[in-house]
Amino acid sequence: MRDLILNALLAHYEGQIKMAKANVEIFLENAAGVGEHNDILETIDIEIAKIADAEDKIDVVLKHLKIANPRI
Repeated sequence: MRDLILNALLAHYEGQIKMAKANVEIFLENAAGVGEHNDILETIDIEIAKIADAEDKIDVVLKHLKIANPRI
């Protein structure tokens, strides 16, 4: 059960990274099409912060919590 929970967290963090990466790519490829975001750089910076936060959480789980078979 422990590994199931930790792997679910890892999968959640990986999903957050993928979503933020997709958003960055969309902003980079079609910034004009995203009208509600006036400051594209700030918006991309927010997405990069989401990636950094999720990567930090993955590192903590892998470094500090014993998990038999991490699925990332």
